[in-house]
Amino acid sequence: MMPTVGRLKTRPQFLKVAAAKRKWVTPGLVLQAARRQHGEDRAAPVAHVAPGEEAEVRVGFTVTRKVGNAVARNRAKRRLRAAAAEIFPRLGRIGTDYVVIGRVATLTRPYDALRADLEQAIRRIDGTDKRRSTKEASQ
Repeated sequence: MMPTVGRLKTRPQFLKVAAAKRKWVTPGLVLQAARRQHGEDRAAPVAHVAPGEEAEVRVGFTVTRKVGNAVARNRAKRRLRAAAAEIFPRLGRIGTDYVVIGRVATLTRPYDALRADLEQAIRRIDGTDKRRSTKEASQ
């Protein structure tokens, strides 16, 4: 089943993902992730999704003022959203919230490299890559 991609919009949603302390840093971006509990924010693990009900991966984007002025930050967010629109329907884990954080290199990094960074981060954070995520490595 191909998941739909929703958006994280409120501060508590972003804070919950940050509190999970699962992240992966790449040259072009930082990816944070948190699994949602059954019944939390209308999402459920795949086994609990009723027939006809859409399974959802939610993604939020943030770029700080360290990256640049408003024009630069918006450009960085547009680049991240474009990459996420291609990659999360394929690789995003259903029932997971992700936060993509832009870095200064997000603006100048070639788009293909930015997509590769996002793919690598998703695979590492979800455990589909052989290397461990930062949370798993610290345990």
